[in-house]
Amino acid sequence: MRLRSMFAQNYRSLRSIRMDLADTTLFLGENGVGKSNLYRALQLVQAAVRGRLAHELAAEGGMLSALWSGTRRKSDGPARIRLEVEILDEERAVTFRYHVEAGLRPPTAAAGFPLEPQVKAEELTVETGRRAVTMMKRSGPGIFVRDGDGRMQEHPEEALTSETAIALLGDAGNFPEVAAFRRIVSNWRFFHGFRTDRASPLRHPCLAVTGPMLDEDGANLAAVFATLVHTRQDTVELDRILGSALGGAQLVVPEPGETAEFGLKLPDFPHRIFQPRELSDGQIRFLGLAAALLSYRLPPLIALNEPEASLHPDMLGPLADMIAEASKTSQVWIVTHSAQLAEAVRERCGLRPRKVIRENGATWIEGMRLTGVISGEEDDDD
Repeated sequence: MRLRSMFAQNYRSLRSIRMDLADTTLFLGENGVGKSNLYRALQLVQAAVRGRLAHELAAEGGMLSALWSGTRRKSDGPARIRLEVEILDEERAVTFRYHVEAGLRPPTAAAGFPLEPQVKAEELTVETGRRAVTMMKRSGPGIFVRDGDGRMQEHPEEALTSETAIALLGDAGNFPEVAAFRRIVSNWRFFHGFRTDRASPLRHPCLAVTGPMLDEDGANLAAVFATLVHTRQDTVELDRILGSALGGAQLVVPEPGETAEFGLKLPDFPHRIFQPRELSDGQIRFLGLAAALLSYRLPPLIALNEPEASLHPDMLGPLADMIAEASKTSQVWIVTHSAQLAEAVRERCGLRPRKVIRENGATWIEGMRLTGVISGEEDDDD
């Protein structure tokens, strides 16, 4: 399941941007050019699928904060955030396209929360090679969905302004195409750094429950390591990379009891195991990235936002090694301002970093055409 393209309009610094995406995509740019807005726009698509788009927009300051604040023309129409993704199921040769729009309550409306982000429109189409077929369409509160006989029918339940139809229909359990799309996007993982303070989940034991992949906050880090050591019983790549990044350190994972735990054995202190609470910010953060990229089961898409934060420069090569390893089975999306990390990933993955710039106040990709194709990448594909 590959994310083939994305589109974002009127979201923060994203005036209107559409881009094709590769199996591994790396965005490189200076602070303040809007790299994280690209990452966040994709995360908001997942929030829509999970039924939390309005909550996420409200949490980051509401629509007045999230909307494009640059110059607008009358021909632009209503002030709305528009997001769209295209996902290719390569095994079944099926393409999913999902589009969602969010805006403010009309000034004349008598009911509702005046500043609440409101879901205005959605559409999910499926293409199997012949033509795109609309499976679900929502305008305002009304929802139309294709039934088992292939006919568009009005869904008996209307959506509240804070709800997404994709989540409402998915929870109903009667629409397989909607459910398939939701399952794909819900399994994406977004890692926007990890807490490294004393109360960080990474520094504490967790419940002894098998951890096939890392939670986004890293709360099941010890369980992920225990699953690799005691269930898969294969940590050769993990041990190699941790030894390279952490000065020859060795991961120690006892068999879980009521909780799962781990520690590090350092070459200078071979008879002592250092607990997570004793590790530096860089060490614990690298361990979190290792669990995210080398877990027992990888998600279909792994998005990393400035993963180089708090890492020693010597750790960037091993981090690029893990990204290359993860890219063999997952689509990887990286946002960074580290030229050193970008070069290391380029060497290992053979990709061309996409340089994020500001153009007329809006976030843009250097060399990208309006169609979303970047000059030179066609040659790389050939």
